[in-house]
Amino acid sequence: MADDNAITVDIYDQTYRLNGNDREYVERLAATVDAKMRAVATQGRTVDSLRVAVLAALNLADELARLEERYAAVTNGGDSVESIRSRAHSLSGMLDEVLGEERKAG
Repeated sequence: MADDNAITVDIYDQTYRLNGNDREYVERLAATVDAKMRAVATQGRTVDSLRVAVLAALNLADELARLEERYAAVTNGGDSVESIRSRAHSLSGMLDEVLGEERKAG
């Protein structure tokens, strides 16, 4: 039985099968992660994909934190910041799942 929510994406030359309801959104996220990992890899000397992934995640987390700060300044710390934090937590869980699968396969 096929999983209707399964979405296959390629990130940093690895194929991942993720669950999601919005294919275009998940593919856009995967493309963003792939691009960030490739940018990190070109600027560093490491070829270890896990290290590249962690450095890319730190870069993305930094971008998110800066956006949260800017958004909080605009909304005067309204409830929307909590919504952003919730989404960040959800995305962090997706990253943990992907890295866990990579470790099992690796």
